[in-house]
Amino acid sequence: MMNDWKKSDSAIVPEKAANKGSSGPAELLEGRAGPKGNGVGQSPRRAQKRGSGSQAADRIRQAAKRNPEERLVALLHHVTVDVLHDAFHSLRKDAAAGVDGVTWDAYADGLEGRLADLCARVHRGAYRAPPSRRVYIPKEDGGQRPLGIAALEDKVLQRAVTDTILVPIYETEFLGFSYGFRPGRGTHNALDAVTVGIHRRKVNWIVDADIRGFFDNLDRDHMVRMLGKRIGDTRVIRLIVKWLNAGVMEGTDWSDTGRGTPQGAIVSACLANVYLHYVLDDWFHNTWRKRIAGGDTIIVRYADDFVCGFQHLGDAKRFLRDLGERLAHYGLELHPDKTRLIEFGRFARADRRKRGQGKPETFDFLGMTHFCDQSRKGRFRVGRKPSGKRVRRTLRRIKEELRMRWHDNRHDTARWLGRVINGWLNYYAVPGSSRDLQRFMYQCRRLLMRALRRRSQRDHTEWKDIVSLTAAHWPQARIRHPWPSQRLVVRT
Repeated sequence: MMNDWKKSDSAIVPEKAANKGSSGPAELLEGRAGPKGNGVGQSPRRAQKRGSGSQAADRIRQAAKRNPEERLVALLHHVTVDVLHDAFHSLRKDAAAGVDGVTWDAYADGLEGRLADLCARVHRGAYRAPPSRRVYIPKEDGGQRPLGIAALEDKVLQRAVTDTILVPIYETEFLGFSYGFRPGRGTHNALDAVTVGIHRRKVNWIVDADIRGFFDNLDRDHMVRMLGKRIGDTRVIRLIVKWLNAGVMEGTDWSDTGRGTPQGAIVSACLANVYLHYVLDDWFHNTWRKRIAGGDTIIVRYADDFVCGFQHLGDAKRFLRDLGERLAHYGLELHPDKTRLIEFGRFARADRRKRGQGKPETFDFLGMTHFCDQSRKGRFRVGRKPSGKRVRRTLRRIKEELRMRWHDNRHDTARWLGRVINGWLNYYAVPGSSRDLQRFMYQCRRLLMRALRRRSQRDHTEWKDIVSLTAAHWPQARIRHPWPSQRLVVRT
């Protein structure tokens, strides 16, 4: 049944039912991307069997819809050699290797035999999950984010189990305001949902929340019990437990804290959504909003980052208190520095002016800074622009890369920087951000001019030369995204 409130056929901007009614939340009717195939490098025999994984996923999805309260058994037999073959070809060929050092090309040598052996070990329970290789990437706050890189064979199996079993089951369970790591949904869908929700609902207060170290502190016992609510095949549960308990390798040292799941693993994204579905989404929608909230509420979640809107300040404060207690029960906590309660909405500017306060505060969500703005006609609207932290981080990386390209041809350097800017515009060129985009490109021109001048003391590059060079190799700073109300249709 399409557009049912519990289904994931369409995105949802949740609303509180009027007068405690029983009507479902507002639904954001958005398109879905079709399945992505990869037919490169397949033998004719395999090409004829393509689609076996999608057929198995369809059967599981239909069974999950028919029996929403029952546990599904006999699931692991859907993981066949053909499904593993599809999973292998869906992986990136240039992906980093795990602890065993095996790359995509190396595993492709003798692929049929490798996959047949892997499938046999999985079905007789002899598969052993290798530990993930620990690497670190820099965070915006100056810290480091730990990632776990699984071995390639583990990636193949995780992709097969996730796409064939887990996603079909839980896509029928997940609520519409959950956007992270779900097929057919992306960051801009979540950003549009926040904007439309604030516009269409009576939102005066915003809770910008972040769960501290979510992937590192996820409680595995709770995770297994949550999975057991829908998965009755103990072989699938045991396989997931093997992944959870595999640990990580940092250099030559193995470690396992007994909590969490490696961030970056294929299966971790789906497991994170399952965990937060029961801990946050289902509790907020079916319990807190219907029984406790006294006014309109909205929520939009992307992975472990979520934004909630409230009509009344009392509701927002109580939600923060209740949320902290609920997260503590499941071994989690809110990040004290990244979780804020701010006044935001159509009346924020006027109310703060009456109290002698400054402009309304802003909040960042998915790389965008949201602020109270006005249209040309003086009407309230949610303004969006690239986050200052993201801009500074990108400019710093461009500066470092330009230093490595001092001796390259200036046209090659300009073309490279043009590709970087094109990617930036693909994400940040949203309506209302034209000035910020122009400012970013101006800073890029300055960095390019500085790099070209420092190549030699005799270099006499002038600003007009930079303008001519960038005009030939850079894209124009045009808006590339529609207004949120145009991309998402809200049915109330």
